[in-house]
Amino acid sequence: MEKRKLGTQGLEVSALGLGCMGLSFAYGTAVDKQHGIKIIREAYEQGINFFDTAEAYGIENEELVGEASAPFRKEVVIATKFGFKDGRAFNGQDSRPENIRAVAEESLRRLKTDVIDLFYQHRVDQNVPIEDVAGTVKDLIQEGKVKYFGLSEAGAATIRKANAVLPVSALQSEYSIWWREPELEVLPVLEELGIGFVPFSPLGRGFLTGAITESTSFEATDFRNNLPRFSEENRKANQKLVDLLSAIASQKQATPAQIALGWLLAQKPWIAPIPGTTKSNRLTENIGGASINLSAEDVKKIDDAFAQTAIQGDRYPSHIQQTTGK
Repeated sequence: MEKRKLGTQGLEVSALGLGCMGLSFAYGTAVDKQHGIKIIREAYEQGINFFDTAEAYGIENEELVGEASAPFRKEVVIATKFGFKDGRAFNGQDSRPENIRAVAEESLRRLKTDVIDLFYQHRVDQNVPIEDVAGTVKDLIQEGKVKYFGLSEAGAATIRKANAVLPVSALQSEYSIWWREPELEVLPVLEELGIGFVPFSPLGRGFLTGAITESTSFEATDFRNNLPRFSEENRKANQKLVDLLSAIASQKQATPAQIALGWLLAQKPWIAPIPGTTKSNRLTENIGGASINLSAEDVKKIDDAFAQTAIQGDRYPSHIQQTTGK
């Protein structure tokens, strides 16, 4: 698989990574451990060398990534994240320097490694200056415990402030054909500063694959049950987006998911999406998206078609609305 450079500090990853969150967090029942290991190793065998996890996805998620990648640890890039109180995604932020250090030590232990390749601040903490966050990660890099610094869902001003203290190698935020907010302010800043971009949910949390319809029933513990964009009414209204993708895909002898990933890869050469999956066939399908070559004309046709389609439903419910910050 093609490699892409994230940032100017030397970080290079496969054009597609594997988002490991869904193996044990957020999308219903966690997969069996051996199955999770199988998926990660299959990804590696098919050319993926970039694996994404986080403290907030649960202890078992980092442990799973650590065990699965052990046989080829030095050949892959493992990204993990800090920044939530008690490591729980809905407890609010905690990027105090002492917490960053504590999370780093625990992540190193769970990942069974001596260095974290890419260490992201999971969400911006309004109570801790970003300069202090960057300074703490800078110390960890000097100590040899971290290689590269990343931010997640940060806005343009925060990115600039952080980068002034320590070069940011990658920003991770939601970005796909149906969530394009990063194009407004964030992508221009990343290009200006030489920072890579890692889109999460590049397939719209599964919706852009075509596998989810208005009649789909999610497990009770699947957090999509709480997302406005995934209400039955909005899924029905947004189906025309998938229909558009499907029509384009049929012309390219591809699948909707592959076109969605190809569209992202065509945006910039420093973008590396991290689709997640729990299924071997979907993994292989997604990897096929890295071989989709869309011309500027193809991208324009897709953009023009989507511009005529209003997407229904907010990204998050109002009580946990998360935007890309300042």
